[in-house]
Order: sequence, then structure tokens, then C-alpha cells
Amino acid sequence: MICRFFLIFFFVSNLSWSQEQFSIYFESNKFELSKNESQALETWIQDNKTSKVVGAYGFCDEDGSVEYNEVLASKRVDFVYKIIKDQVKIRADFKTRTFGELHKQLPEKAKNRKVTLYFLKEKDIEKEDEILGIKPVAVKEAPLPKAPIIFPDRVSIQNPNGSKTELPLDVAFMQTASQAKVGEKLKIKNLNFVLNTFAVVNESRGKLYELLLIMQKNPNLKISIQGHLCCVGVDRANLSTQRAKAIYKFLEFNEIDKSRMSYKGFGVSQPLFSIPEKNEEERAENRRVEIEILEN
Repeated sequence: MICRFFLIFFFVSNLSWSQEQFSIYFESNKFELSKNESQALETWIQDNKTSKVVGAYGFCDEDGSVEYNEVLASKRVDFVYKIIKDQVKIRADFKTRTFGELHKQLPEKAKNRKVTLYFLKEKDIEKEDEILGIKPVAVKEAPLPKAPIIFPDRVSIQNPNGSKTELPLDVAFMQTASQAKVGEKLKIKNLNFVLNTFAVVNESRGKLYELLLIMQKNPNLKISIQGHLCCVGVDRANLSTQRAKAIYKFLEFNEIDKSRMSYKGFGVSQPLFSIPEKNEEERAENRRVEIEILEN
């Protein structure tokens, strides 16, 4: 907390010599303005239609806890900002900051309960970056979008008896996963398991090969495989983890490096629909395996 205060105080100190400032004051424990202060703010707005706000800072007196005053100061800033945002120019990267009680307290409590606006007069706006000490940022060229990967719409696998089976594949899902951004979660639809086990049903084997192809054709892709259950109150058998692990092991067996993937079971802790579910559709949505994109 001390460090944060120092950084903000340093910034405000730099602002004070180069910009104008205006303060409005609040009653104790209030974040709405009194009639007189509202009129004062309105007068400032009318006098500064061509000015530009570059910062708003909220302050409290020493009454109350630090946490309480942080929230109160933030509410005061929000209240003022909502009034001025459509009436006065505001810098595009405008950020509100709050001090709570962590600022130099004046002897008169009423003078500590305030929001201070820092702003530039019209004559100074053309050099605002210079005044704010902001250096030009070199523009980097945006990376070219990834070329879409061509995936097959089916795969042929060899059965234990030597025969071959063709499995249909969801090309749209594979392309979506290949282009997904870090942090995205994708449900592997129609990936079903034998009841109360981690064995994938025959009809869902194609889903494993979809994930395998995605990993094979995207060498930079790293994923977290995440299992979820429906219906029960507690995953006592750790089934959600076992199902995620089964997919992990399938990929490992097919030579996907372990450093590119992890697995985890969440049981029923992250349902899409509240438990107990109302119908089979909701149960099917809760009973799922997802992949989270860690790197791509």
C-alpha cells in the first residue's frame, strides 16, 4: 500500500506544476455532491467547455478503515466522472485514481473529502503529451493473421483385428481451436464416456483424433484439458480428473509432448447450469470436457 501511494503521489506532483486543477468537496461518508458543490461543478463545466480533463483523483478524510475509504473515494470519482464525461473533453486514455485516506491530511477534515480534476486549457491541449511527459511510442506492425490450416473431414484408424474404420471429423471445431486466443475455453462437443467411467464411447473416438490433429498441426499450441461433471454433489471418485487424464494420455501415446499440455478435473464446481439440472440438455452441458488455450 505504501508503494502504491508513493507512485500515485509522484504522478500528481508532476501534474501540479503543468496543469490546472479544480476540486469539489463532499460531506462526511457521502459520494454525492451537495447542492452548492453541484453548482460549483456546473460553473466549472460551463467555464471549461474547451478544456480537457487528464485525470480525476478521489480523497477521503481519516475516518473509517482504509478499505472503506478506498471504496468511498472511488465512488466519489465515479460520481463526478459521470457528470463531466459528456460535457468536457477527456483524454482517450483517461484513468481514474483514488487515494482513500492515503494522502497528506489537512487540519480541516472537510478539505480532505474531495475529488480533484486535473485539466488543460485549450491553449495547452496541442502539447498535452509533452506536458504529461509522455514519449511517442514506436508503432509496431501488427502480426499477420495465421493462415487457416486445412484439416481432413475424416480419419481412417486401424482396429485391433486389423480392419480399418473411418471416423468423421468436425473441421469447423479444429479450425476454431487452431485460431483461438490465449485464455479461450472450447468445449469438445459430443465427447461422451461410458457411464461412471473414463472410457470414451466408440461414437466419440473421432473427437480424440480431432484434438490430436489440432496439436500436430499447431506446434506452438499449449492447452489445459479440463473435465467437468453433472448431477452429483461431490466428485468422490475424481471422475472428472480421470476423464481429462484419459484424453491427455491419448495425446501422449500419440507423441504429443507432455510440456504442451496439462489436465485437471473440476468435478461439479463450475457448472454451466445449477445443480440439480432441470433436464437432460442441462446435464449434458454440465457434463463436458473443455480445452483452455495456454499458448498459441
